[in-house]
Amino acid sequence: MLKLKDVSFTYVCQSGYIAEDRGPVSNVTGTSETAKSAQSGTADISENSESGTGGRILNSFNLNLKKGEFVLLTGASGCGKTTVLRLINGLIPRYYPGKVEGCIEINGEDISGRELYEISRSVGTVFQNPRSQFFNVDTTSEMAFACENQGMDPKEILKRISVTAGKFNIEKLLNRNLFKLSGGEKQKIACAATDVTGTEVILLDEPSANLDHDASLDLRRLIEKWKSEGKTIVASEHRLAYLWGLPDRLVIMKSGTIDRVMEKNELDTVTPEILASMGLRTNVMENPVNMDLPDIADADTSISLRNFSFRYHNGIFRKSKYSRNFGYDDVRIALNRITAVTGANGIGKTTFLNCLCGLEKNCRGIVEYDGRILDSRERQKKFFMVMQDVNHQLFSESVWEELKLCFTGRNISDSEKTKTATEVLKKLDLYEYRNRHPMSLSGGQKQRVAIACALCSDRDFLLFDEPTSGLDYEHMLSVSDLLKSLRDAGKTIVVVTHDSELIRCCCERKIVLKCS
Repeated sequence: MLKLKDVSFTYVCQSGYIAEDRGPVSNVTGTSETAKSAQSGTADISENSESGTGGRILNSFNLNLKKGEFVLLTGASGCGKTTVLRLINGLIPRYYPGKVEGCIEINGEDISGRELYEISRSVGTVFQNPRSQFFNVDTTSEMAFACENQGMDPKEILKRISVTAGKFNIEKLLNRNLFKLSGGEKQKIACAATDVTGTEVILLDEPSANLDHDASLDLRRLIEKWKSEGKTIVASEHRLAYLWGLPDRLVIMKSGTIDRVMEKNELDTVTPEILASMGLRTNVMENPVNMDLPDIADADTSISLRNFSFRYHNGIFRKSKYSRNFGYDDVRIALNRITAVTGANGIGKTTFLNCLCGLEKNCRGIVEYDGRILDSRERQKKFFMVMQDVNHQLFSESVWEELKLCFTGRNISDSEKTKTATEVLKKLDLYEYRNRHPMSLSGGQKQRVAIACALCSDRDFLLFDEPTSGLDYEHMLSVSDLLKSLRDAGKTIVVVTHDSELIRCCCERKIVLKCS
């Protein structure tokens, strides 16, 4: 049904980036087809090279799927998982230019000569960053978009949307402004938009990256439904637990090739310890909300939040009964500890961080630290936040220049800045990319660049919004170790996360946000 035979792929020069890793030669907002598609939402130019170094990504890759089979691709960041999906859905080489060798077939037909719109009738994709695939402002129009492009009858489209919304349990997300949704809610809409089209092949690129525990289980149930309907599924994932027991095969990739294939009967005997020894994430599902950690301990000194509240104003496509808000009379965050902030998608975790660091004007309440009440301007000077979508906070022409921005206001010499930045980049496995444009890196690498900026800022409070989203096991452990080293250096760390493995590795306190 789906076949990749002796496929190799090498990224080539486009939109200012060249395969030999000589850095950008022009601004990212070029006039190439890739740049245009990125600006329109069709493709994400920021991941022009999956490995971040350009050059050859796949080497004589072979994969065969029968109709109705589910194959799970995993492996370290940059091993070629996303590239495989882009080859199947036709984005390579149409939007991500490069040299393709070998043959890719769907239902026995070589897709190299087919137009992208033709391939899309057979293949649907959910990207790691759902924002990169949206074309509309509201959720219902987004779910209808692909079907409208295929010329379906409007009544049939509305019927499909209703059925899909019921399957996903997302009726409350219909007719909503996409820009007002949380990351997890956007991911649900992306999955739903793919389901509405009824394609026979479904590709999933890190679909759980922004989903909470319950939403991940909802996604699992959806994939089970897709399997029962005979869909052929290929998923690229680091987080294996929520999918465990579903795949017919686990394909472990390394440096653009298949390192190992594990069949279903072998997967039944695999333990978390075996997976860890292979550099893979656990297969045991754990709900962060239920993990046994205190919110504060008697011996802790803390920063206090009193009458801390925020309410979204009603806006376009947002009905009043869905206005999200939170209000907490008394919250204490332990100083010099790592505190996890967790809760359901859409509950307001990111907004909580924005309020805490002084970015939300509509936030009300008192933040007291060291006997002083901090207004929003003071909090902006003491807090540094790594955003969930790091594309919003990377501005410079190179990774090195990005880090230099974060030293502003610190009274240290240039040599000390260079030494600190070098140490941070090496710790985060980014030093070889120091001259690359941040937007040319993979999603996981950009995430680590933002974390590097936080480390260089030397603020008292470091806030992280899903810092391990899209990270493999090794880099998750690296982030965990870095958070612990920052704590040991006297920093206070607040981490919004759904990642139970990260919480288990390094978090000492936990705050669960709930509806108010």
